Amino acid sequence: MSAPGALRFRVAAGGSLAGTLDIPGDKSISHRALMLGSIAEGSTDISGFLAGEDCLATARALTALGVRIEWPGATEVRVHGVGMEGLRGAAAPLDMGNAGTAMRLMMGLLSGQPFASTLIGDASLMRRPMERVAAPLRAMGARIDTQSASRRCESTAVLHCTASTTRCRWPARR
Repeated sequence: MSAPGALRFRVAAGGSLAGTLDIPGDKSISHRALMLGSIAEGSTDISGFLAGEDCLATARALTALGVRIEWPGATEVRVHGVGMEGLRGAAAPLDMGNAGTAMRLMMGLLSGQPFASTLIGDASLMRRPMERVAAPLRAMGARIDTQSASRRCESTAVLHCTASTTRCRWPARR
């Protein structure tokens, strides 16, 4: 609920975007380029992709969600987008490895999907706080449940994102 007298804004869809951007390889940008390409309609060609383990974890997760990704070169990626409603539920947990950016961005991406997903990571990732993402998603209407008061999880924990809301369960600390 908005506070009395709070400003409200209505945002309408804009026009289409087309063109080419040349940017240096960057982990943060590479994650985002993969994710945006996955929900675009048609193919997205990415040049200067940073093919580190974190970004490859994002690519594997998107592949598990039904996105076809090709690797024409070491830093060249072609993402065959499935559109906003084309992602499919994965048959197994989506392993983000040690990629905190991927985990946090994937929470938002999956929060609007009509299927359940489980996000996991290595022991280091699963100890990191996720509340800074969960709270704004809750404020936008996502349903996020956490079981741990610390909003962190242990190495065996999973993050569950369900239906068209986000539902996250973190196990209690032992």
